[in-house]
Amino acid sequence: AMTYTLRAMGQWKQEREANLLDGGAHFYGTYQCSDSKWVALGAIEPQFYHRFLDLAGLGDDASLKRQDPAAWPMLRPRLEQVFRQKSRDEWCRIFDGSDACLSPILDMSEALHHPHNRQRGTFVQADGITQPAPAPRFSRTPATLPPLRSRPANAEILRHWGFGDKDLEFLKSRS
Repeated sequence: AMTYTLRAMGQWKQEREANLLDGGAHFYGTYQCSDSKWVALGAIEPQFYHRFLDLAGLGDDASLKRQDPAAWPMLRPRLEQVFRQKSRDEWCRIFDGSDACLSPILDMSEALHHPHNRQRGTFVQADGITQPAPAPRFSRTPATLPPLRSRPANAEILRHWGFGDKDLEFLKSRS
């Protein structure tokens, strides 16, 4: 709905990477670091953008015009150069605890151990398998996973849905 509203107001262009949230804005996107890992930057609001500039060592550089979409295509390569000067973890240490809206892009194994995910209980162990915790989470009605052994087997579920033995054999042969 927001995109259509922006379009109706004449503030959304059809071209790719020409808009605030589609990769057009240099302050809302992903950047590769010196270790080939990535960070996500989402400093949309002015106060977050200015904090980002300060922590990135760019200060109040007047050429980094946040509100000038015509300047965005030239500013993205400039930030790409800046981010390539340090590793992802170095950038995360610099921005840790700030409201500059920068976060690491984690692979699946890193996500399991990230402090934010650990504190929020994002992942749980069920029958020795680490997996995302049930969602949504409610304060008065916690969601739980039944033990794996009590869940119906895949074949039972498929039979319940009308799959026959031939269908099951075919599916097994394809996996």
